[in-house]
Amino acid sequence: MEPETIKSAVRDRYAGFVKNNQGCCGPSTSCGCAPGDASLDLGYDAKDLAAVPEGANLGLGCGNPVALAALKPGETVLDLGSGAGFDAFLAARRVGPEGRVLGVDMTPEMIARATTLAKTHGYANVEFRLGDIEALPVADATVDVILSNCVVNLTTDKAKAFREAFRVLKPGGRLQVSDLVLARPLPEALRSDMDAYAACVSGAMLKDDYLAAIRAAGFEGVTVAAERCFGLAELSPELMDLAKRRYPGMSPEELERLASSVLSVQVEATRTVKACCAPSCCG
Repeated sequence: MEPETIKSAVRDRYAGFVKNNQGCCGPSTSCGCAPGDASLDLGYDAKDLAAVPEGANLGLGCGNPVALAALKPGETVLDLGSGAGFDAFLAARRVGPEGRVLGVDMTPEMIARATTLAKTHGYANVEFRLGDIEALPVADATVDVILSNCVVNLTTDKAKAFREAFRVLKPGGRLQVSDLVLARPLPEALRSDMDAYAACVSGAMLKDDYLAAIRAAGFEGVTVAAERCFGLAELSPELMDLAKRRYPGMSPEELERLASSVLSVQVEATRTVKACCAPSCCG
């Protein structure tokens, strides 16, 4: 399937999430498909949920990159695939008025929602831009910290997305990504299923390939800070119903194996400051 066809389908689906205030696996679940209050299950706390404007949290994440990023006052933060602004608004509170948060998303409806919320609730240090994270509308070496929450798996060229992240990050800057990866390859039927793609599953890379793509972009210190494996008990009823309808011949054991192929990971990396050997560096 052509990349633009995939992007158009993902964009249309995520526009629907804004219109319906619905997450990718159902009304009250996340891309990680955790039951119950998904945001609390993914590492956010009640204070986080109360701190952001209503309508910013659509339950589309698979982790809490803000909590692991150790943001400091005055830093400039970029949120890749910022959606309705949930993580961006949390980051804005941590970097303070002297800091800045920029969110980039390819869905116009997401950008419109996030921009309206920022203006309505007085987030003067937050800006949202329409754009593709494979071609970021951000200048070189201008960002201290990059966050992303269950978005890179939706891109059609993940290596390019990580190269773009490296380009805009300052030397010494940090990358903090929550995402879904695979422990083993998925069946061919699932890899070509656009519903599964938009649910953050069929577009996911094998874990080792995902980490290799980050290193190949130039990042160092690539580390999996946390990892969680899914099982059938953690899949939403909506996603289970979809799987049973699409793949009626799958046994419970095969469905369990399929579910356990998906891993939620928190990955951190840095763009290190390279030593300069030229005489001019030493004055």
